[in-house]
Amino acid sequence: MDKSQKLDTYYNSNHLFKEGITQLRELALQSGAEEDFKWSFPVYTVNGKNVFGISKFKNYFGVWFFNGALMNDPKKVLENAQEGKTKGMRHWKFNSLEELDEKGVFAYMLESLENQEKGLELKAEKTSKVRVPKQLQAALDQNKALQSSFEAFTPYKQKEFCEYITEAKQEATKLRRLDKILPMIEKGVGLNDGYR
Repeated sequence: MDKSQKLDTYYNSNHLFKEGITQLRELALQSGAEEDFKWSFPVYTVNGKNVFGISKFKNYFGVWFFNGALMNDPKKVLENAQEGKTKGMRHWKFNSLEELDEKGVFAYMLESLENQEKGLELKAEKTSKVRVPKQLQAALDQNKALQSSFEAFTPYKQKEFCEYITEAKQEATKLRRLDKILPMIEKGVGLNDGYR
């Protein structure tokens, strides 16, 4: 399926917030950004750089800004995408169509595009060497193909897998999580690729 088909499917499939994301798309297209499709979401770019995206979930829809932390946010609506994990990304969420502030969203889109054109962006921090938990390391040691697949991931994605296991308190939970991620690693699918 090519990019335009993916975009059509995303925007035209039946969903509680279909009308809301359609309105956001209209604003995004008016902003002058280039429309793309990455990580299962529409992403809007300038000069090949990701600037903002439109999302729909079960309980809300919204716009996420890759460098939202650098925006003025006069309405105080931007939330950290994943507290403690993301540095720059911010999200403006809407729980209903009535909450959608078209004028405000458009102004935020324009600011994010202007910031990108000025070169304002948060650089990703260098990821230190990933400490692989013993459960995962044992699986990698037993399967060279799995080891190769794991090493093909960026350090950031490797770290996500490792933290997923180490954050579990009980050994049984760690092993269940390991069973869940091994097929993902084999297929080259990152832990949170579905959310990106």
